Amino acid sequence: MDHSGHGMDGMNMDLPPFTLGRGLEFGGDPVFLIGCLLGLGLYGWAVIRLRRRGDAWPVGRTVAWALGVVSVALVMCTGLNDYGMAMFSVHMVQHMIISMLSPILLLLGAPVTLALRALPAAGRGRKGPRELLVALLHSRYMRIITHPAFTIPLFIASLYALYFSPLFDFLMESRAGHIGMMVHFLAVGLVFFWPIMGVDPGPHRPGYVMRMLELFAGMPFHAFFGIALMMASEPMVHTFLNPPASLGIDALSDQSAAGGIAWAFSEIPSVVVLIALVFQWYKSEERQSQRADRAADRNGDKDLADYNAYLASLNARGR
Repeated sequence: MDHSGHGMDGMNMDLPPFTLGRGLEFGGDPVFLIGCLLGLGLYGWAVIRLRRRGDAWPVGRTVAWALGVVSVALVMCTGLNDYGMAMFSVHMVQHMIISMLSPILLLLGAPVTLALRALPAAGRGRKGPRELLVALLHSRYMRIITHPAFTIPLFIASLYALYFSPLFDFLMESRAGHIGMMVHFLAVGLVFFWPIMGVDPGPHRPGYVMRMLELFAGMPFHAFFGIALMMASEPMVHTFLNPPASLGIDALSDQSAAGGIAWAFSEIPSVVVLIALVFQWYKSEERQSQRADRAADRNGDKDLADYNAYLASLNARGR
């Protein structure tokens, strides 16, 4: 067992130089593999349950969920997971995807809405999975962890407090620590983007302008973090201080590459989320317009008739 900056197991000593083909070979972590298979299986079960009942479920949401799960599997169930233990740049790819791209895709799949529609009601006076989920959504705990005053500092601290303290090295010394860190990255991404995406029901659902402000409040810190890594004149994280000689890389240049990845990646989620928000805003306005049209049809354009009568009365008075 080697703990001297080569990751948590001896196999990293023998890793051949990184190529995309080697990075994408199947392998990696069984915990995430089981989690991904469960995620696809349960979502698929819920969609089939709705269809059999005669209810529709948007294909786009199913595709978004599947892509989200695949993106997690891509970085955690392949050779990228092994290389990420020895190379800062590959680790940063893992971190950025699992904390900023995967959560957005998973949230666009609206899993909470799907669960609420697919799970059966337990019956009067009883509590089943559906009732427990509703209680959780309305709990004080959920209000706290989805509030911007909590999510934005947590999002920022997951970069600075983790990488620039001994905590990162401690977690990277064991497989359990590494898995826990990646689960944390995914969870932080989900709670940060959940109120912003606004697809599933939740305690905080601000207006579209506020959601955009929340999004942009966190992104500059990601860019600054990347710049700090790129500009550093010496390696800043002990875990990646002595990369295995077989990789043929320099620790400082690899750190600089990691910084570039963090900096560039801060823009990608912003664009994806903005497109999703503008689309949601457009659909919301469209629904409101349709509701207004239906109300006018039901009233027989009563408002217009009342207004015309009002104008006629003014005209009569003026004579």
